[in-house]
Amino acid sequence: MSESKRYFLDISYKGTRYHGWQIQENAFTVQEALEAGLSTYFRTPIPVMGSGRTDTGVHAYMQICHFETEQDIDKEKFIRAINGILPKDISINSIRKVKPDAHARFSAKSRSYIYRLILQKNPFIEDYVWRHYFNPDVSRMNAAAKILLEHNDFECFSKVNTAVKHFRCEIKSAHWEQKDGELQFHITANRFLRGMVRAIVGTLVDIGLGKIEPEEMHHIIESRNRKKAGKSAPACGLFFSKIEYSEDIYLD
Repeated sequence: MSESKRYFLDISYKGTRYHGWQIQENAFTVQEALEAGLSTYFRTPIPVMGSGRTDTGVHAYMQICHFETEQDIDKEKFIRAINGILPKDISINSIRKVKPDAHARFSAKSRSYIYRLILQKNPFIEDYVWRHYFNPDVSRMNAAAKILLEHNDFECFSKVNTAVKHFRCEIKSAHWEQKDGELQFHITANRFLRGMVRAIVGTLVDIGLGKIEPEEMHHIIESRNRKKAGKSAPACGLFFSKIEYSEDIYLD
């Protein structure tokens, strides 16, 4: 009997028509579509484990998942074939063989998201951005974003009734920039809570519009109360953008 080998897949997807990443009853998800494609290719059920969840409508420039198979893989042939099987809004970018104990979720060192906001109507990218009608002050939003790095408990930005043991996250960077006619928010942390980035973005935009002072970010975080933070920004503007691992987990 051949030995089972573990692989990491780097995938991208447009989340518009999916109910998030994780398989669930009575809803079509990215994980379900990916597992169906892999199972068709290998002609046997292939479960996958993702590096993290994304909510309904959220996109991914980069999502990592792992799977195992006893079959040998010709990488170029596999990528070409599996991309022909998968729906047009999911793509496989690369595949790498990893150590047997490498885990897409638990081996990750950091995760990054980008949120995209535009101020002028653009029908060609409306599925990928938050179209906002007022111009928030970027300097105010960045002043508040810096405050995030001074805290580590973000219960105020988490969806309620989530099954987590704690709300601690180590945010490594968070800032807004103006790029290609957009306002883009970049954030990197060791982990994220459900709904956390969209809640942060909604709060920062309120600060940028003068509804809240930047210094109030301290009190919002310390309250641990979701009602104290701003409304969640729309899912369509959020992208899972990067996951980092130690190079020593890879076997090729």
